[in-house]
Amino acid sequence: MGRRPPRRADRRPRGHPPRDPARRAAFDVLRAVRERDAYANILLPALLRERGLDARDAALATELTYGTLRGRESYDAILRVCTDRRLSKVDPPLLDLLRLGAHQLLRTRIPAHAAVAATVGLTREALGEGQARFANAVLRKVATRDADAWLAIVAPDDETDPIGHLAVVHSHPRWIVTAIRDALGGDLEETALALAANNARPRVTLLAKPGRIDRAELTAMLPRGAGEPARWSPYAVHLADGDPAAIPAVRDGRAAAQDEGSQLVALALINFELDGTDARWLDLCAGPGGKAALLAGRARERGGRLLAVDVQAHRAGLVREAVGDLASVVIADGRRGSWRAGGFDRVLVDVPCTGLGALRRRPEARWRRTPDAIAALGPLQRALLASGLEAARPGGIVAYVTCSPHLAETVQVVEDVLKERREVEPVDARPCFPGVPDLGGGPYVQLWPHRHGTDAMFCALLRNSKGGGGA
Repeated sequence: MGRRPPRRADRRPRGHPPRDPARRAAFDVLRAVRERDAYANILLPALLRERGLDARDAALATELTYGTLRGRESYDAILRVCTDRRLSKVDPPLLDLLRLGAHQLLRTRIPAHAAVAATVGLTREALGEGQARFANAVLRKVATRDADAWLAIVAPDDETDPIGHLAVVHSHPRWIVTAIRDALGGDLEETALALAANNARPRVTLLAKPGRIDRAELTAMLPRGAGEPARWSPYAVHLADGDPAAIPAVRDGRAAAQDEGSQLVALALINFELDGTDARWLDLCAGPGGKAALLAGRARERGGRLLAVDVQAHRAGLVREAVGDLASVVIADGRRGSWRAGGFDRVLVDVPCTGLGALRRRPEARWRRTPDAIAALGPLQRALLASGLEAARPGGIVAYVTCSPHLAETVQVVEDVLKERREVEPVDARPCFPGVPDLGGGPYVQLWPHRHGTDAMFCALLRNSKGGGGA
């Protein structure tokens, strides 16, 4: 066999720093997302710290990375018009750079000449002169119109193909557009608002872990103006900017990054008023531990104890780090175990799902997930919910939670399981979200980025009808 030719990905001499560290960081993350299925929200912060980018370059790299990932469908539709070859024939690293350039031209305030010059320069540095000439020609064509003008040309007609139109304009796969439309009762105008919210930069939200630190103390340790209390969760603080890992309370485990929606669905389980005992709590799919930390602290305050379960040893380890000594953690399959004998007062079943509710934070997920994932996860979701219902005592409360608005992961799972369990009834979850508006007609609650500024979390509260209690 002949020697393998050297990779063309990086033509910089070894040891030389990139001329444009922000765009280079964005390109490297985009490539890792495509080649290694890396997660941008995990890789990018680590890369920024490793390379020591200053605040300005780090902010630019963050905007370019997430913006390019979110806008891929829109940018590809425009690039198809601006190149004489199929995008499938364009070298993948070059396509990453073309998308990166398109984002700068169409969705940022970077002057067009600077966006083209900088992207072509990075292409030359990373891929060579020939690829740079091609990038220059394509991006100069992209620069001839603004985003709205291009989308008016490349998007399907909104009358004859409304789903296709929304898919291109808001850069989502058609099947996700359809799923969101269905979850919103067919309202296309609100569907457009939901899709647009998925493309907005989310705020970083911190959880002040109960029993470890209160919200006022957490807010006080932030620089003036860097944080403010969230609207509904009494444990949530919105972070204006900066790296959460730099906050002392986050470093020592008293606080953690957690979306307010995730806090609210855990609090809904806590807020339900039970009759009888309230000492044994169960988190059946606890990793990585954000909701478990909230449950564990509140259980301790009430004189109870949380048992946190996860099937993966690594995730169970993260749960132990998150809860400290406030809960017991075991490695086990949530579908099987001694807890199925019953006796738990409160049970959280936060099932594995597609994560379509967190597309603001994980924009690459929209391109990785397929409808097949919904079908694959369905049996597991139903089995975990059934196990959670078996774990609850008569009168106990079970919260079924997903980070998804897809009806096949939310309402359909709950209703399919309830068909087999006549003794279980849904209770109206809305009173367990005090102060939160626009929760629909119940009994289930679906949070939305465009309505609530949170991830699209779903929550159903289920109770054994032989018991008592109420919201």
